[in-house]
Amino acid sequence: MNVLIVESSRELATLWRRHLERLGATVRVAHTQEVATALLREVDFKVIVLDLVLEEGSALAVADYASYRQPETRVIFVTNTSFFSDGSIFQHCANACAYLPSATPPSDLAAMIEHYAQARSSG
Repeated sequence: MNVLIVESSRELATLWRRHLERLGATVRVAHTQEVATALLREVDFKVIVLDLVLEEGSALAVADYASYRQPETRVIFVTNTSFFSDGSIFQHCANACAYLPSATPPSDLAAMIEHYAQARSSG
């Protein structure tokens, strides 16, 4: 299972990556829009964990590019802000499948990633 984490915080990305790798996932990490889109050209991902507020670039641009390049890939948005807390992210991004706080326990995030990766495989 290939997973892309797009997260500006290196510490948080590392925490999530280590947890997912222990569960057998192959994880790539991007800290910017530019690196994320480059990875989307090279690797087929089942799930993308995407921080809604990136320090460099736009999360919505990454999601849009993923929708174009890999339309079956699901995007789990994470954030520590109240942006899109009304659920409107699902109207803006066709590939959005979840919207979670950044503080979600890694085990819960991993369970969601596994769920959506399996749903993609069978769907």
